[in-house]
Amino acid sequence: MSTKPSRTFRFHVETSRLEWPTVVLAIAIYGAFLALTFWWQELPLAVVMLAGGWLIAWQGSLQHEVIHGHPTRNQAINDAIGSVPLSLWLPYPIYRDTHLVHHRDEFLTDPIDDPESAYVTHLAWQKMGRLGQLLADFNMTLLGRLTIGPAVMILSFLVSEWQLVRSGVEGRARIWLLHLVSTVPVLTWVGLVCGMPLWLYLFGFVYVGAALTRLRSFAEHRYADDHEKRTAIVEGSSILGLLYLHNNLHVLHHLRPGISWYRLPSVYNDNRDELVRQNGGLVYRGYWDVARRFFLTRHDDPRHPHHS
Repeated sequence: MSTKPSRTFRFHVETSRLEWPTVVLAIAIYGAFLALTFWWQELPLAVVMLAGGWLIAWQGSLQHEVIHGHPTRNQAINDAIGSVPLSLWLPYPIYRDTHLVHHRDEFLTDPIDDPESAYVTHLAWQKMGRLGQLLADFNMTLLGRLTIGPAVMILSFLVSEWQLVRSGVEGRARIWLLHLVSTVPVLTWVGLVCGMPLWLYLFGFVYVGAALTRLRSFAEHRYADDHEKRTAIVEGSSILGLLYLHNNLHVLHHLRPGISWYRLPSVYNDNRDELVRQNGGLVYRGYWDVARRFFLTRHDDPRHPHHS
């Protein structure tokens, strides 16, 4: 089944060689990170943690943007912009490669073929045991995704990567070695220059940032027999939309991943009826609507129906 939009779909073709809004955004993110970490002792702790988490999540959105060919026509430059390891745990090359695999829309939500799937196979479910199953169910609620979700995501990723390195997958050890070396300047700046305790950076920046990212991804995809109906839309999110660089309009991003973040709202508004038709009406009226529906209720059964 094709994912191509109908002929009524209208969008702007990106022709500029340098997208200045994204360049300014990158400068703002990295500049704000340096300022916040340097003057963190002058601010209330809650402000430091909220701003730090925001900046880590915002840089994650920037990384997502550069993966898709922004802000220049030179991908090596784009990768350099996105490769600063502020989150510490996620090597940019791995994120880049797995995210591009995720864009094979016919495999969306499949726990075997979609690296970003929140589902598990029935065999994995059986191996979890009762406690693991309870945690997996809780992780399918928004409360669970915001609290234990970052730990589940980070720990499962690190365990999987350790297995790949141990099994000798070509290039994996080199990626991790380069990544660990690249985290040294970040930790030196934060710990030695700025005097920030490691626990504060790991929780207030990295964990809170991961939680904000998990909020975005929580309702992005849901299994449906028709793969065109597996990608959601979250409307009316001006503040979080800026944090996520309008990736909350997710079905549009999957149909046209090359559209720059600052053009997504206008393209969405021009094509809303067609986009809603194509994704089967999977639309949320903001993240409050997502929270109202799923704060304590599972978004879906974590067991994928195609792996029974």
